[in-house]
Amino acid sequence: MEARAIAKYVRIATRKAQQVVDVVRGKQVDEALAILKFTPKAAAPIVYKVIQSAVANAENNHNMDREKLFVTEIFANQGPTMKRFRPRAMGRATTIRKRTSHIGVVLKEK
Repeated sequence: MEARAIAKYVRIATRKAQQVVDVVRGKQVDEALAILKFTPKAAAPIVYKVIQSAVANAENNHNMDREKLFVTEIFANQGPTMKRFRPRAMGRATTIRKRTSHIGVVLKEK
């Protein structure tokens, strides 16, 4: 039995989200949430919310015990990139890439 949650089209670069995701992979749920609460990265609150959503799914939809849950899979995949343009010297323009991510969590009971 497993519980999942996915946040799609989150406006943060995938490589920044992966740094945070790697810290909590394989941890017990309460420990992972405690780590994320004090992690000073922009992706930490987003990953925190996704894990909380997965915990709520586990408790409500699958009748799992919160104390036994741990993070089996967690990933930050690349989403679509929004392209914007910025004016530069001599009438030229440069592309600015605003990257998005899909952050997903899978929880299982021990």
